[in-house]
Amino acid sequence: MLNRVKRLVYALLAVPWIRKAYEFANTVVLETFGSSRILTHILYFFAFLTFNREQSAVLRGRRDYYRNKRSSTRRTRVELRRNVHRLEKALLMRPRRAVFATDYIGETIEFYTKAHAQCSLDDAGIDPGEISWAHDVLATYFNSISEPNPTIDAARAAFAGLSLPTTGERRPYSRVTSPDSEVSYDDLLTLAHRRRSVRWFEQRPVPRDLIDQAFMVARQAPTACNRMPYEFRVFDDPELVRTVSAIPFGAAGYAENIPTIIVVIGKLDSYFSPRDRHAIYVDAALASMSFMFALETLGLSSSVINWPDFEPLESRMQKTLKLGMPDRVVMLIAVGYADPDGVVAYSQKKELDTFRSYNVAG
Repeated sequence: MLNRVKRLVYALLAVPWIRKAYEFANTVVLETFGSSRILTHILYFFAFLTFNREQSAVLRGRRDYYRNKRSSTRRTRVELRRNVHRLEKALLMRPRRAVFATDYIGETIEFYTKAHAQCSLDDAGIDPGEISWAHDVLATYFNSISEPNPTIDAARAAFAGLSLPTTGERRPYSRVTSPDSEVSYDDLLTLAHRRRSVRWFEQRPVPRDLIDQAFMVARQAPTACNRMPYEFRVFDDPELVRTVSAIPFGAAGYAENIPTIIVVIGKLDSYFSPRDRHAIYVDAALASMSFMFALETLGLSSSVINWPDFEPLESRMQKTLKLGMPDRVVMLIAVGYADPDGVVAYSQKKELDTFRSYNVAG
């Protein structure tokens, strides 16, 4: 039904006088209501449904963030991750202050105490690496503070009572100790040219171990305060692949050819403030690009499928994947072995001068 409506709209817009009338009306609206923030607010006051799902997702995500803080059965704790990363950044500052993080070290220990209690359970379900990292950074922090401070001293005493087996290696380290990379610029440029949006795949399964290897690279992508506010839903069951691939407009014409499809989801319950609502798109996109580069090194190809903020599709995907309101689809990625006879688009890229500038402030 939705595709039929879309085809009808496209057919109508193909009629010259209808297209011109639409463009004229659209231009009038945009020129009028786009001229000031007040007029823009008036327009969207009446067209409130345009961004209603995003607004609901942000608000529900903030609600769930605070609900999750009280939970004792979570796999990962974004509030702990955020504060531990704040400590890491404070530890690497030059010059490092003698006393720092007094405004949030208390709550960090509260977060860690809850995670530690869950970790001590037989069936904890919590990410052990996350807890070890938090422990090692906290230990480094307390060892770096020698001046007496009542807030820090109280937090140190609470931390000292929480023993945890650890190697002590998951803490800030000198850059010089990082292993050298043998990947040259020319190698990376070749990889970037090699990676193309492939839409025609060989009809053979994609090994899950290769997908997971690519995710090992993807997880190294930077994220705001190391929250990693995303989830990758991988579908390789043929029936599920067909179901999911049929939802977005961008897979029309080749959806039946996709062996594996991945839905990239941003998790808005990772944030307590609406100011961070766009971080899920940035962070998920960074991880996705690293993921796709890694796929190429493993002999696999991919294609990004655009996901528009379009309510009928959002509702359908939410129902199909049983997504919560704070879960925002960022994109879909088709994955498989490229058909050697399949054609890919040339896709000429812009010249540097069209998108790059130096020291231009206006």
